[in-house]
Amino acid sequence: MKHLQLFENFKDIDAICKKYGITNYTINPDGTVDVDDLVDLFSRGLTKLPLKFGRVTGNFNCNHNQLTTLEGCPKEVGGNFNCNHNQLTTLEGCPKEVGDSFYCNDNLLTTLEGSPKKVGEYFICNKNKLTTLKGCPEEVGGGFSCLLNELISLEGGPKKVGSFFDCSSNKLTSLEGYPKELDGYFECWRNPIENIYNLFGSLKEFQDSMDYGYLRGTDIIKLRFKEALEEIGVKLPKEIKGYNYI
Repeated sequence: MKHLQLFENFKDIDAICKKYGITNYTINPDGTVDVDDLVDLFSRGLTKLPLKFGRVTGNFNCNHNQLTTLEGCPKEVGGNFNCNHNQLTTLEGCPKEVGDSFYCNDNLLTTLEGSPKKVGEYFICNKNKLTTLKGCPEEVGGGFSCLLNELISLEGGPKKVGSFFDCSSNKLTSLEGYPKELDGYFECWRNPIENIYNLFGSLKEFQDSMDYGYLRGTDIIKLRFKEALEEIGVKLPKEIKGYNYI
């Protein structure tokens, strides 16, 4: 009887894979499905995932649905993982490893707890309801963007970012907690930062940041850069990477 039930379950899984155009798959004894290809569940009107996945070597797209949970997501994705434009309030259940980029923008997320530990390329969490970056990957191989949220702090954000970091259009009054390693530009437009001393933990760190990236944005044009920097003996050119200071 148990073998018959297992056979019926496998038949059901085969039927679901066929329905959603999933190919090159293996059904594991526990009923999870490994896919040596991409899985494309884009805009299928889903409120939950139709299968429990194990490992997917290609991209995994479940974006533009009505998902409220990521239960059933693969544990590992070799390509991109895209769950944007859903109704997610949590990332619990998402892959622990993503080889390329991770997109969770345009959801209802209030936390990044449950995020992958490491993302090979971009991590994009724009247009959510985030007030903190706690729980996000410590290392992001490409760019990191958290714009258009409700962040009041960058504490808990990634420690190492391989490209740009964009925290524009939030509620930041300080940039403390910014990445310690950033190999690209730093954008922070449209945040209520009013004091040069609140930009970083110290102006020494600010000066160091100029060595590996750009500082662009916020209402920096209103800040009294020159006086603040001269007070501690920091010498910068008349223009900082194309940005004039007062």
